[in-house]
Amino acid sequence: MALKLTILGCGTSAGVPRIGNDWGDCDPNEPKNRRTRVSIIVESPTTRILVDTSPDLRNQFLDNDIDKIDAVIWTHDHADHCHGIDDLRSVFQQTRKPIAGYARPFALSSLKQRFGYVIEGHKYYPSICEAMTLDQDTQIGDISVRFVDQPHGGITSAGLRFEHQGKSIVYATDFGEVTPEMRDLYTGCDLFVVDALRDKPHPTHAHLDMSLALIADVKPELSLLTHMDKSMDYNQLLAILPDHIRPAYDGYRKEI
Repeated sequence: MALKLTILGCGTSAGVPRIGNDWGDCDPNEPKNRRTRVSIIVESPTTRILVDTSPDLRNQFLDNDIDKIDAVIWTHDHADHCHGIDDLRSVFQQTRKPIAGYARPFALSSLKQRFGYVIEGHKYYPSICEAMTLDQDTQIGDISVRFVDQPHGGITSAGLRFEHQGKSIVYATDFGEVTPEMRDLYTGCDLFVVDALRDKPHPTHAHLDMSLALIADVKPELSLLTHMDKSMDYNQLLAILPDHIRPAYDGYRKEI
């Protein structure tokens, strides 16, 4: 194994089903339609990186038998990507060492302001996360990480490329338009996990046709659609997608 991906969650900010047991167009009898908020694990044989601390993080870790990580990267500071940050406390308690937490400077500043007790600690509780700026060519254990700032409404999110021993995984969620810099970073990856909120266009997220066009441009070996809402039924997508593009589902694992 060079790199391994685990999809912890692949749903939109409200998850599927939405509160009220609202499944939309998704078949409730298909387990792969039950989607928690987006988060992934990327790991090598020696290094495990969490991307985003979704509000569902506790159950995601329990479902996937994860109790330790080497670092966390936040793509941005929206609630569905960071409001599970307190669940890092249980991870910290395994080693009593602060977890390296990476983000772009503007997101890091927001996280420090909102979750200071996690990053700075206070007199009754130690810091459980060491804040670090995500720079180009960041090295976490034996995994190298590069990023690009993706347009996401009035902010940007970090699109990420992970590399180890000649293999690569790209994670590109929460973008509303595609830039040349994104295409450059994502081209030729082995595994591409890409935002595909719904079929209809959206002002701050990629819709299906935008995602498929980007996949055609960057030509990955395999692509997975993520951040999907209640209109994106798993089996209906399987029926229309080519073999090299698949909808993600919670608990999906792939080694490359």
